[in-house]
Amino acid sequence: MIIDIPTNHNFATVTFTLNRGIAAARSQFTNRQRTQEYDAVYWTAELNLPPMKRSDAIEWVTFLTRLQGVKNTFLLGDPSHTTNSGSYSGNFLATENRVSDTSETLSFTASTKTISAATSVFTNTFVGDFIVVSGATNEDNNGTFRIATKTSNTAVIVDRDLVDETSTASCKVQQNIKGATGLALTAVSTATGLIDKGDYLAIHDAASSTSNPVQYVMAVEDATSRGSGSPLDYGVRIEPKLRKDITAGHYVKFASPKGQFRLASNQTSWSVNEASIYGLSFTAVEVING
Repeated sequence: MIIDIPTNHNFATVTFTLNRGIAAARSQFTNRQRTQEYDAVYWTAELNLPPMKRSDAIEWVTFLTRLQGVKNTFLLGDPSHTTNSGSYSGNFLATENRVSDTSETLSFTASTKTISAATSVFTNTFVGDFIVVSGATNEDNNGTFRIATKTSNTAVIVDRDLVDETSTASCKVQQNIKGATGLALTAVSTATGLIDKGDYLAIHDAASSTSNPVQYVMAVEDATSRGSGSPLDYGVRIEPKLRKDITAGHYVKFASPKGQFRLASNQTSWSVNEASIYGLSFTAVEVING
């Protein structure tokens, strides 16, 4: 159950933290370090409210008790960036899988950073779009790539280094899947405008404006858009990576986006001094479902 957070006071201080599950090991002989990234990636927030009288504090006290420890949840966004700076005019965008090929023969050319396909898998993509490749023999050829140049419907030049590899069968070229650090989106209805670096997005669990957020992400580059008509298509580099595949058509909120959080513990407390001034603070952790 999602409990509405009070709006009668802003937070005095907030510490937002992005947590990642990355293991690191260093050789004592060569000092080389190897890293292994795992699925865990989520936000936490330490939230401190200003001192307040009981008439105001009661809204927060009842909110915290209604959460019932870690049982219920609430919606929270970065209080320092409640309104995005981008000019996108709609409340929502939607995910769009312009590429979804689960069995493709690919070749990789290191000197030109070119990915070539046996069929026209890149027909619906554009410069600035993001694709996710998997199944390549060399691990450097897997992962999220931004299309820097579209040579043809069967070949694209990408934004990072490749390793030479020829005619590898059964590769996948997809979008909006688990592990992706780029989103393929399309405008909802006639909305237009830009998505700026630093803007937050909330990925929702259905193709509906009343659906709930399942992940809170940040655009880490200005998004690229395609088209002069309607709807516009967007390629957005994000952090953190997607925790799960997103169904095509699911909504992504742009206007006042929020993530879904719960308390970090089952303890709820507050302080009161002799002047009946309340002090309240709590820690929240992003909800991970599935």
